[in-house]
Order: sequence, then structure tokens, then C-alpha cells
Amino acid sequence: MHVVDLEQAVHTVGDHCGSVEGVPRVVTSGNFASPVALLGPLLAQLPTARLHALNAQPDLPLHEGVVPETTFVGPGFRRHPRLSYVPCRLSMAPRLFHGPLPPDVVVVHTTVPRDGRVSLGLEVNVLPAAVEAARARGALVVAQLNPRMPWTFGDAELSVDDVDVGVEVDAPLATHVTGAPGEDARLIGSRVAAEIGDGATLQAGIGEVPDATVAGVLERRGLRVWTEMFSDGVLALERAGALDRGTPVRTSFVFGSQELYDWVDDNPRVRMLRTETTNSPAEIARQPAMTSINTALQVDLFDQANASRIGARIHSGFGGQTDFTVGASHSPGGRAFMALRSWHPKADVSTIVPLVDEPVTSFQHGAVVTEQGVAWMWGRDERQQAHNLIEHAAHPSVRDDLREEARAMGLA
Repeated sequence: MHVVDLEQAVHTVGDHCGSVEGVPRVVTSGNFASPVALLGPLLAQLPTARLHALNAQPDLPLHEGVVPETTFVGPGFRRHPRLSYVPCRLSMAPRLFHGPLPPDVVVVHTTVPRDGRVSLGLEVNVLPAAVEAARARGALVVAQLNPRMPWTFGDAELSVDDVDVGVEVDAPLATHVTGAPGEDARLIGSRVAAEIGDGATLQAGIGEVPDATVAGVLERRGLRVWTEMFSDGVLALERAGALDRGTPVRTSFVFGSQELYDWVDDNPRVRMLRTETTNSPAEIARQPAMTSINTALQVDLFDQANASRIGARIHSGFGGQTDFTVGASHSPGGRAFMALRSWHPKADVSTIVPLVDEPVTSFQHGAVVTEQGVAWMWGRDERQQAHNLIEHAAHPSVRDDLREEARAMGLA
């Protein structure tokens, strides 16, 4: 790795992309780890580019020549007129870089070097695969070297030989602090928490329901974490003594408070793993009592969930929902929960519908949980599933309509 100033890095990327046939593809860290200070000037001097980032946040620089590309749409790309959405299960997304989406430049956000290595810190995800694909095809790997990035272990660690150019940038990290869960979320979380016993393995995400679920399992013991991401809820479990201290906390990316970042920094109990590993249904299935908690925009009477689209417009994507639903369902003692409000507050509509109109994201959940109750799905026939959804998960104001629809569909 050659450490250069920003101007030299921009010049190097420009020269490299000038030799690329067609529009260059720039793959970068997503979520809250995007190297914005470096990425902005790099993209500004490229007339055209495809910028690939997962769950991109609003601070990414997108001039008129940039096409935002992703397999999971974040708020920075959502509703963008030039969005290029590539449907793909997150466990399979890394393969894209060795096939139809080869990178020409990979821009990562890392620690400063130590002992011949850097750490990807908060965001591992698909980046190791992108770096490997870049190395294999003679593409360029550029790192924003930030002394504030926490050092994390596992697949986060890269040899400096895998990085062509480094630029030192001392920049604060983006943080996310969630508010207190609302009443509906607390009720949903408490219902899910009641089904989680000692020694379970959690997929701990971010949001009101996961936070409320964590609050309900602080007195459990021997809990494990195997997830694609975690936030401050895991720190709360650690402080409560709920986690199995003999098992690493395993994840692919992290975002939350600065306090959380301080905890993961140089913490050998936190193991950052590649997405191919964290989201592998086979690996998930090996975790004892794997408990997956996901959410959706709609669930229908056949227990099909739409978590991806609103109307014809992509909202997010598959993400890890399909991976964890399948993996948790195959785990010994594992279960896949679909947790959502029975009524969508913004759209002012029921989230339990007769039949989803959009492409299905996942199906065959262990149970669907709303503030109304727990509707058990696994092992019930389709009529019992529809009955449970109507009587235990749907909002009371739509139950009569759903019963009528169920009869018309042969489900009652």
C-alpha cells in the first residue's frame, strides 16, 4: 500500500478508470461506514460511474453521471431516478463481484495500519469478496485510513498488500441512536421475548421491535449472537450478563452509538465475518436454537411476506431475511419470527392482507407476531394458518373482511 494525499489518490483513480472499457464500477463500504471524505472527490472527477453500496445512507455523493447500484436499497438510494437494483439474497451478493458485477475500483473505510494489516472495522459485509475480485482482475483498491475506525477482528483484517492506495483521513464516524420503542413495538417485542429461552442464538437487528425484544431477554443466560448486523442492543445484553462469554459475538457489520464503537474496538469477543458466512443458511442452521426476528410491509393469509416493494417501486430488497428465515427454521430448536404492527401507521392500512400483490420476500415463518398476538404458522395446515393470522395477528377492524376473503380463497 502506498499512502498518498487526497489529490494523488484522485489522480490515480482517474488514470485507472480512464483505461476501463465502458462505465467504471466503484464498490464501496455501505451502511454507516462509507468513506465519504475520500469517495466524494474520487467520484467528482469521474464523468460516469456505477457506485455499488449496500444500504447506502443519504451522505453519498451522487452527481449526474453516477448510477447508484445495490442489492439492498438504503435511504441514500431509495427513489433515486437512476437506481440500478439487482435482486439478490445477501448470502449470494458477494458472488456478483466475480461474475456479472466486476469492480474496477474498491473504496473501503479502514483503520490506520498496524503490523502490516488494516481492519475494515464496522463494515465487513461483501467487501472481502470485492477486494478479492479486484485483486484477481487487476482493479484498484483504495482505503480511507481513519484513526477513529475501531479495530475489529476476523474477516475484517486485511493485509496492506491487498490495498493499492491509502489516504489518511481523520473523520468522525456516523452514529445512530434509537429512541425508546413505542407501545406497539414494546408489546410485539415482549411477545417475541417470551418465546426465547436460555442458550438461544439471536439474530439481533436494529429498530424498535429488536430493541424491545432485547429488553425482554436481559435476564436470560447463555445467549449467543449470530447475525448480519447488530446495534446497541447487543451491548445491553453484554452488560446484563445475558451473553455466553465463551462464544464470540458474530456479525458482518455494526452501527450504533459511539459507546458501542468503543466496545467493539480491539474486542476479541466480537468476530466480524464475511456475508457469505454470516448469511449462509447452512451456517445459520448450525447455531443452537437460532431465533430469527424479521419484519415486513405485508403478510398474507398464506404466510407470504413482502418486505421489498411498495407498489411497483423497490423499497429495500431481500437483504438477509430469506437467509435467516430458512437457516433458523432448520436450526435445532430454532424458529423464524415475522414481527410487524398489525396496522401500518403511515399508509393507514392493515399489514395482514388476503394475498400480497408484490413479489414475495419470505414465507414459511415459525410465527407471525403483532401487537395483537402470536399467530403460529409452522406445522399448521393452510386453513389453520389463515385462521391464526386473522384471529391472533390482524387488527380487529379488518378481521371480518379477512374472514370473508379467506372463505372466497378456500381457506375457511
